[in-house]
Amino acid sequence: MSDTVAQAVTDTHLAPPFHEAPLPVVRVPMLDREHQLVAYELLLQPDDDETTLMHRVLSTIIDGSVTRLARDNRVFLHLSRKSLLEQSELLLRYPRIGLVIEPDYADDEALLEHLQSLSQRGCTLLLDQGARPIPQASSDRAASALLALARFVRLDARRLDPATLREQCEHLHARGLQVIAGHVDDHETCHRCMALPFVAIQGGYLLLPEKVEVPVLSPNRLSVLRLLRALEEENAGPVELGQVIRNDAILSYKLLGCVNSAYFALPRQLKSVEQAAIFFGLKRIRNWIGTMALSGMHDRPPELLRAALIRAHMCEQLAQSMPREQREMAFTAGLFSLLDSLMCAPMDFVLEHIPLAADIRNALLQREGPFAPLLEQVIQWEAGEMRSGDTQPQQIRRMATVYLEATRWADHVYAFAEQRPN
Repeated sequence: MSDTVAQAVTDTHLAPPFHEAPLPVVRVPMLDREHQLVAYELLLQPDDDETTLMHRVLSTIIDGSVTRLARDNRVFLHLSRKSLLEQSELLLRYPRIGLVIEPDYADDEALLEHLQSLSQRGCTLLLDQGARPIPQASSDRAASALLALARFVRLDARRLDPATLREQCEHLHARGLQVIAGHVDDHETCHRCMALPFVAIQGGYLLLPEKVEVPVLSPNRLSVLRLLRALEEENAGPVELGQVIRNDAILSYKLLGCVNSAYFALPRQLKSVEQAAIFFGLKRIRNWIGTMALSGMHDRPPELLRAALIRAHMCEQLAQSMPREQREMAFTAGLFSLLDSLMCAPMDFVLEHIPLAADIRNALLQREGPFAPLLEQVIQWEAGEMRSGDTQPQQIRRMATVYLEATRWADHVYAFAEQRPN
């Protein structure tokens, strides 16, 4: 089958079943000390006036898009004051969806009374306490009453000094609250929080490589790098590509299971890696084999692996105006942009093991070349930084569409990467 037809089959099944106007949102994971998911927070990147945006948020709750985006895990979101007062009761129908509330709500008598009603009827509240002192009933009755409504409390690990962070975490934990460390943006802070009774840790640390004086690659990581190197070798046709993974029955099983799934709705079942390479194209299948290999690294946090897949798909979709070969190279640049974090080694050290094209290497090491701007857009989006500045609403809407497609694709691929033959 021609590359054009295969591309059409692939692109046809990228559109997720989300609301017609994609919600400009980023899902931010909260992980426990074993790096397993506790909950997602959905961060909005406004592309419209608040009333319209809140209407879209509520619509995506009703049509199930929010729970699909969260993969049926617990999820917390923010609503405006108007929506909290007038429409938040619909959340009582969705026990996995909770609300993020702010300390300032204690000064709003009507809002506080409404939150008391929601809490009593089963709505889960997360109080974003930030760096504020823990309120005491004797000195601030309203703030203390608001704290009493919350099941989760988030502290700002970036702004609180270590001694105060420990004191507040232990105090809240002793009161029976589930405490979350927020704004954990480096591994040193993460390790410090791991020693405290936090139920979850949230922040940019997840996407950063840990500093190591002497990088050492484990046998598992070396094996993955050898496979990635073999995939990037030139002049590998469908037969040679099949030979690269012929001794890895599990990887072949995962790849064929993924490409034959209902997601792609192929006209016929593909029975070998060679057939998949002919149908979808060599570079695309090489990318997907690399994706499966990285996703099978069970010693790394699953949400880090998902983030790499999301970056890969977003970069490819943002490169739609480029020639096909460059779009597929953009996928590789996105996927490998977290290779240092995945391998726990510096990026230049890791790339010594893989013969990448110069444009991909330049994007990863110097943030230069045609793929660097794509990576920068994706990184800004996942950090929630498009909410400010001069970004046009139409650009945010486009990024929202690309992001939602990428999360659906990444979740689908990762689900197959976790599978093993019976």
